[in-house]
Amino acid sequence: MTLIDFIRHGEPEGGRLYRGAAIDDPLSEKGWRQMWQAVGESRAWDQLVSSPLQRCHAFALALGKKHGLPVSVEQDFREVGFGSWEGRSPVDIQQQAPGEYAAFYADPVNNRPPGAEDLLDFGRRVAGAMERTASTHAGKRVLVVAHAGVIRATLGHVLQAPPAAWYRVKVDNAGFSRFARDERGWQLICHNLPGIPP
Repeated sequence: MTLIDFIRHGEPEGGRLYRGAAIDDPLSEKGWRQMWQAVGESRAWDQLVSSPLQRCHAFALALGKKHGLPVSVEQDFREVGFGSWEGRSPVDIQQQAPGEYAAFYADPVNNRPPGAEDLLDFGRRVAGAMERTASTHAGKRVLVVAHAGVIRATLGHVLQAPPAAWYRVKVDNAGFSRFARDERGWQLICHNLPGIPP
């Protein structure tokens, strides 16, 4: 059995914005508190894997140092690119482009923000990263520090859910999701817990 926990990064500096791979804001003080509160004092993993973006990687390094755990970076766990929405708040987009905003959430596959990463391509790269991580660390307990979009795409991969459904899933800052792989394949154990899954 290979267990892979995902934790979404805490709140970054600047608050709630669309941040893909192009914006690399660090965690805010609140974001750091959210992350440490979520993991507590437990040394629950054998390996830490992180997105390359600093809102994930800085915490992975700090957690690894605290517990003497190895940390690796998986480039394909970076967040989906939001194109022209990068750095803008949902409120701003709703006010400035309400039709574009509504169309995106009605059909995020075919109504991407201008210049955004293709959602099917994003799903494929996240699925590849998930499979590589599971194969490289087979039989271990792994924590992946990543993004809401990455967690949604991972849920889609495991549950075989189409990308059009991914944005119906809530992913909180510092929320945990757990996946397990054995001889039968993947299973979702739990999603969006405020602390380490039991």
